[in-house]
Amino acid sequence: MTGRAYFSFPLIFFVILVVLTVWLDRITQPTQSASDAHFYHHPDYIVEDLSGIRMDYERGVHREFFARKLTHYVDEKTSQMENIYFVNTEPDDPLIRLQSDRAEVHGNGDNIYLIENVTISRGTDDEKGKITLVTDFLHILPKESIVKTDQPVKITRMNTTIHAVGLELNNHTGMIQLLSQVRAVDN
Repeated sequence: MTGRAYFSFPLIFFVILVVLTVWLDRITQPTQSASDAHFYHHPDYIVEDLSGIRMDYERGVHREFFARKLTHYVDEKTSQMENIYFVNTEPDDPLIRLQSDRAEVHGNGDNIYLIENVTISRGTDDEKGKITLVTDFLHILPKESIVKTDQPVKITRMNTTIHAVGLELNNHTGMIQLLSQVRAVDN
């Protein structure tokens, strides 16, 4: 008789299963060089086509927002949004409408940055005192009702168009402070 090793099918199957398990375990483990900061910079959630309403019945505050996409990052506590539209209605303040291609919300919404093709309207379309502002960047401080930028802005009210670089707008007082290079045209 010849000396021949005898391997049964169950033994071969078991060895293949063990090798496959070890291989899958190795490829699914994170690499040793990956730092925690890099790991947490990936978004923890992404929401598309979202809208929200916030109501404060005691004060009569009504806020609505719409965004095509929201991406939240847990490491920076920021949310990035695309194609934003926001409406704010308060009893003693004029209607505010904001529109932007992109936005970043930091923390609990204490700082909001609108970026690219930003339009803000204060007042309704049929009001004589309606103000429209167009720029590429706005920093919003919601708790203080302040909007500011250091970028070029175009402000339109009735027949007057104003161009400037930088502004600060206080929605409670209605005051607009233009920072530099102010030019106005009255048609």
